[in-house]
Amino acid sequence: MKKRIFKVLRFLLFLAVGVLLLYFAFRGIDLQKLWYEFLHAKYIWILFSILILILAHVSRAYRWTLLIEPLKYKPSIINTFYSVMVGYLANFAFPRIGEITRCGVLGRTEKIPVDKLLGTVIVERVVDLITLIIFMIILITTKFEFFSNFIKPQIFDPIAEQLKPFLQKSIFSWFILIGLPILVVVFLYLIRQKLYRWSAMRKLREIMKGIISGLKTVYKMRRKFEFIFFSFFIWFLYWMMTYVSVFALSSTSDLNLIDGLFILVIGGFAFAAPVQGGIGAFHWIVSLGLMLYGLSREEGLAFATIIHGSQSLATIIVGTISMILLISVRKKKESETESNRFKTENGHLQANTG
Repeated sequence: MKKRIFKVLRFLLFLAVGVLLLYFAFRGIDLQKLWYEFLHAKYIWILFSILILILAHVSRAYRWTLLIEPLKYKPSIINTFYSVMVGYLANFAFPRIGEITRCGVLGRTEKIPVDKLLGTVIVERVVDLITLIIFMIILITTKFEFFSNFIKPQIFDPIAEQLKPFLQKSIFSWFILIGLPILVVVFLYLIRQKLYRWSAMRKLREIMKGIISGLKTVYKMRRKFEFIFFSFFIWFLYWMMTYVSVFALSSTSDLNLIDGLFILVIGGFAFAAPVQGGIGAFHWIVSLGLMLYGLSREEGLAFATIIHGSQSLATIIVGTISMILLISVRKKKESETESNRFKTENGHLQANTG
């Protein structure tokens, strides 16, 4: 009961943060002008962007199978895709829970240890971060002066402001923040044999072994080139998905490929925020970024709302369908297993009778 209450409170907290960010994004907006942008949008481009997004998710599912193969498991791509989409659907409940959810769903469907799948997902996230950084470097070097006008005051300066009190700490504070955790880790290492007597610690140790096993898959991978290709291809599709969306509104139709990359990068920062599906954070940061191009807040917010809304709706629909189909697949497999077991037992019975 307490866990359920905690989950509800956590959900409401994240949702409240998203609603608060939405409030700041829409505060002082001319709603009539915003509605005008919605009415005159060319939604065929949005449909096109959604198709590219789904292709990116299929590519992500295929890349995941490449990471799983060295673990001596071969999940079907379709079940892997379903699991990925269910994971994205779960993110609308709690931020970042999607990674755990898709591992649990695929593990149960394909009979793969979840702890090993968690290791492969960690590899995915690290690779995605590196790829995003590469795209960000391309962006900054292409139009350094223009984009630094947004990135420095809106991202780096606030981070530096938050770090300033930490950097000004006394020596004693530095010891409490850094030295004490190190001493705790050393102490736990010295008494590790006693800790392993606890069933909870043994279970945690098994989970960590599974995660490390998953992380090692990248070194055992036979098709490394495919993995690297799809890692860039996924983000290229995200880029194209964002770029084709600019043609939906007349106010953004003059933006070029690099401008689309700019929207993708700053949107990536928004989805890192601790809110369900980047709600509020995406609207705020993208509308703010588009003002650098001379767009009004209403025009920027209309673009951000259409993009976020269409992607969220597509994710909810495809994710829900995927969840239903996975349940069907799982029931079919359980039925086949039960049928085979019955045939085997019946065969043994007839043999003994004979």
